[in-house]
Amino acid sequence: MRLTAWGCVVCCTVILAGWGVVPAAERSSVATWPQWRGPTRDGQIPGGSTWPDKLGGDNLVQTWRVPLGPSYSGPIVSADRVFVTETFKEKEEIVRALDRETGKVLWEQRWAGAMNVPFFAKSNGDWIRSTPAFDGDSLYVGGIRDVLVCLDAQTGAERWRVDFTKRYKSSLPAFGFVCSPLVSGDAIYVQAGSSCLKLNKTTGETIWRTLTDDGGMNGSAFSSPSLAQLGGTEQLLVQTRTTLAGVDPGSGAVQWQQEVPAFRGMNILTPLVYNDGVFTSSYGGKSFFYKPSRGEGQGKVETAWTNKVEGYMSTPVIVGKHAYLHLRNQRLTCIDLGTGQSTWTTTPFGKYMSFVANGDKILALDERGELVLFKANPEKYEELDRREISEQDCWAHLAVCGEEVFVRERGAMTAWRWSAK
Repeated sequence: MRLTAWGCVVCCTVILAGWGVVPAAERSSVATWPQWRGPTRDGQIPGGSTWPDKLGGDNLVQTWRVPLGPSYSGPIVSADRVFVTETFKEKEEIVRALDRETGKVLWEQRWAGAMNVPFFAKSNGDWIRSTPAFDGDSLYVGGIRDVLVCLDAQTGAERWRVDFTKRYKSSLPAFGFVCSPLVSGDAIYVQAGSSCLKLNKTTGETIWRTLTDDGGMNGSAFSSPSLAQLGGTEQLLVQTRTTLAGVDPGSGAVQWQQEVPAFRGMNILTPLVYNDGVFTSSYGGKSFFYKPSRGEGQGKVETAWTNKVEGYMSTPVIVGKHAYLHLRNQRLTCIDLGTGQSTWTTTPFGKYMSFVANGDKILALDERGELVLFKANPEKYEELDRREISEQDCWAHLAVCGEEVFVRERGAMTAWRWSAK
């Protein structure tokens, strides 16, 4: 144990033997999952790989399973390890590095951190929510009590910590730290401290802070930021609980913003960019496609179209010019992003689905523990196969790395390997 500068005791267990570290020459060729929604932060498999048409039998085999406490965080996968989080006995948050090949625990780090969340969220669990980010050297973990902790990815040692409620005298967000951090260059972007922030990733010092609204709905942002090209300009795309905005990543200046109607600020999914426009969908609102334009001062935003279907917690994937979206009513729908029209809608699934797209195939993890493989076909819903892989609920985002599929069950981390015969 060691006493940190913040006056709290932090435990760190490090296992040095048997790490099986992948040589540097091989690491660049190994498929990884370093952040929320994968390498390109859009649920896509870059470069493509061959997926099977079926999920049964030898097509998908479990290679290991490690029991854990509950978590909403998706797994982060490096060349030789898998990083996972959990909430322990409603008192602590734990981060573990597991050997990618065997599931063996390589190191463990923990700190005091827990809170009670309100309303519907409580029925699912008061667990850590944010999916960490990995930059090849450090792991950035958002704790539920509005803290961001930087860990040495090799050893688990804590490098720095920011408590946003102390730094900005801001309120503890009602639903905790939900945003998944974004690392780019020497900076890290988060929605915390009742604001959107750019931090120095080496020190945790603030570079800029914008879209502040302490005490309002922005303090509990559900969405996660992403970098995108809009109108030939790189922008940080930020969705608070009330507003969608484009922010200059260098200066923090808000370039445009648009109110997004939603019930009780339930703008949850991560917005997606298509053809210089932005797609989003809200609970209690609609689906929207906005076209921002630059001008003097803040630019203008045109609403290109709306669709009455309502998204909820699941961020869609875009294949071609179509978005594949899981809805508030638990159905899947396909939306033509050029016209805003739904081309098909299914019967209900579970309450949540995470998506990974690879070419013309989409793999979806249903909250009920079922994997669903279907074609990215805008003409009709074309299911290839489905398979129950967990008897527990699965709220964390799916991770797919080459031939490996990583699934975070409520009470375990599981690794699977498939074969495209």
